[in-house]
Amino acid sequence: MRTALTIAGSDSSGGAGIQADIKTMTMNGVFAMSAVTALTAQNTTGVIGIMNATAGFLAQEIDEIFTDIRPDAVKIGMVSAADLIETIAGRLTFYHAENIVLDPVMVATSGAKLISDDAVSTLEQKLIPLADVITPNIPEGEVLSGMSIHSADDMVKAAEKISRDFGCAVLLKGGHKLNDANDLLYRDGSFRWFNGKRIDNPNTHGTGCTLSSAIAANLAKGFDLDTSVERAKKYISGALAAMLDLGKGSGPMNHAFDLTGEFALGPKGERF
Repeated sequence: MRTALTIAGSDSSGGAGIQADIKTMTMNGVFAMSAVTALTAQNTTGVIGIMNATAGFLAQEIDEIFTDIRPDAVKIGMVSAADLIETIAGRLTFYHAENIVLDPVMVATSGAKLISDDAVSTLEQKLIPLADVITPNIPEGEVLSGMSIHSADDMVKAAEKISRDFGCAVLLKGGHKLNDANDLLYRDGSFRWFNGKRIDNPNTHGTGCTLSSAIAANLAKGFDLDTSVERAKKYISGALAAMLDLGKGSGPMNHAFDLTGEFALGPKGERF
């Protein structure tokens, strides 16, 4: 069985972060492992507290994974402190990690800031250059490119700049009222659009975590990057279209929308 590691923060409400990553990787057919960068106290209405792991403990988490069950792909999500980013970069370099997917999480769906200013600089210098592909949304793309993004042409220019500056492929995600969830993959001087249909579902908590984890899972299984993005977008569309409605704010998707088998059934044989 292929394996994938998520290095990210915990979401106590289960819709994003480590919890969403593990659900996504499992539903996409790989064995999921995790190295927790932080605990968060949050729900669908927002984040009220973050408690970071220490750099030493995070290094131990990563070491124990790579020396026993080596991951075929690595997804990196929320890392809010510079010393943790340096630790991740150092350990992944040491182990020659492959298929690194970085979701440069800076702001939660609820609007809460999830990364310090000095950590952004460290992320740019130490971690982004190690990634095979990064998956910024429009606000994150503006930070990384240093330019405003208001159109499809702006997306191309920003993705080109980010790819050139950091030496990685860039999947710049649409949405944010810019387009109907059309994403742009830029790498090696060329680009491709992955068109998506906007699904009228206000519950989008964890979409970024889910997309990047699905890409990592598919890379772990041996799909190329284009196919991995296609499959990941199809999976996230299914999870959104299931119209799960939990919580008082921006709720989670149904990661298990395609779950079948006897263990998924209710007492009367019903499927939830």
